[in-house]
Amino acid sequence: MSSQVHDTTRRGLDGRQARTVERLMTAGAEELRAVGHEALTVRGVALRAGVSSATAYTYLASKNHLFVELFWRHLTEAPAVEETGSGADRVQAAVRGLTTRIAEEPALAAAVTPALLGSDPDVERLRLRIGAEFASRFEAALGDGAADAVREALLLAFSGALLQAGMGLMTYDEMADRLAPVVTVIVGKE
Repeated sequence: MSSQVHDTTRRGLDGRQARTVERLMTAGAEELRAVGHEALTVRGVALRAGVSSATAYTYLASKNHLFVELFWRHLTEAPAVEETGSGADRVQAAVRGLTTRIAEEPALAAAVTPALLGSDPDVERLRLRIGAEFASRFEAALGDGAADAVREALLLAFSGALLQAGMGLMTYDEMADRLAPVVTVIVGKE
């Protein structure tokens, strides 16, 4: 976990509040690994973080909010993959980098799919940021001049593969291999 609050996620926190959020995020990740997403409660995260439940709920609207924020942080803390070669090669590297990052935290990967489908406004806000992170990585890999339809097709394919992995139809480790021929069809061989 990062030692500082992601200021793009939470604005206007003083130092003490920022430290509390970080304690909750660290405790949330530990609790998730220890008990799994179904058994996790915000109350249990608060206990692990050494804060009251009321304090935890000040910063976390729900456990889904916690899962989605942990996922967003996990994705954005990873450096962008160095992409070289053709457009298809660069996109393949971006896909592999994202799927590898997701597979590094299996408990979080299992928790985030149902959480992302929630209607909580805090989840919705972070869902948009996660989508923007995927789009940014694909845009960087595609470079200038790529058609909007190519970007959209990549995002839809990647999002669909994430959903399938979240439903257990493939593993997160298998995603990059399963997406490889799809990327080639969408981007072309160049």
